[in-house]
Amino acid sequence: MSRPLKPGSSPPRRPAANHAPRPRVPATPSSDAPPREGERIAKLLARAGVASRREVERIIAEGRVSIDGVVVTTPATVLKNLRGLTVDGKAVGAAAPPRLFRFHKPEGLITAERDPAGRPTIYNALVNALPAGTPRVMPIGRLDLNTEGLLLLTNDGELKRAMELPATGIPRTYRARTFGDISQPRLEELMQGIEIEGLRYGPINANMERRTGRNQWIELTLTEGKNREVRRVLEHLGLQTSRLIRTAYGPFPLGDIPRGAVIEVRQSDVETFRKALKK
Repeated sequence: MSRPLKPGSSPPRRPAANHAPRPRVPATPSSDAPPREGERIAKLLARAGVASRREVERIIAEGRVSIDGVVVTTPATVLKNLRGLTVDGKAVGAAAPPRLFRFHKPEGLITAERDPAGRPTIYNALVNALPAGTPRVMPIGRLDLNTEGLLLLTNDGELKRAMELPATGIPRTYRARTFGDISQPRLEELMQGIEIEGLRYGPINANMERRTGRNQWIELTLTEGKNREVRRVLEHLGLQTSRLIRTAYGPFPLGDIPRGAVIEVRQSDVETFRKALKK
């Protein structure tokens, strides 16, 4: 039985346990702590081309990222550099200069690294299309299974993220072959935006290219790029879309790139574009 403490006295200290402290990756500083030098690990890994920032967060949650053998538990971890950083046990190299590729995606390919249903993906086509020695590349945005045309690819996760953000306002241009009754004045109403089943779509610049009976080609330019936006808007107008081609993404055109082929954007053009994004 322990003795009662005398008034004003403090309890005796217990002997320290004979256990070595468990190593932990430093957590992100609290809001009232002084700022620390460096950047968040998710941003560093994205810039190094490991994956997009969202994908990096998933990789970290799965316990696949370590620093000097210690598993990273949060994508908010702040680091000064990539020293000692590994993903799946492999060291992460320094970030390479950002590169950008124009790929003419054929219809029938999934814009993903793998498909649970076993359908072919863009990476099946890119194996032979990309130049030898090309680093891992990621698609900027997506084209659905039945949409063809320009798909931009990059090795830089930060560039990918910046070009996908709706706030950046990068225009995407499509050509759609449609069937049904439509007029140019009705298409021009899309410049005011449109709401479909509770989902609001921003302004779309739509123009009739040519028409044969009830068949027509329509060019549409938009900046949001919501999932299946073009198809849903055209369907809402009573049109059936039989072919959809993305012809441009920002200043980068599809041009005359053959289906399934890749052309790299000049490095000077990539740098000029990146600087314009930051303004």
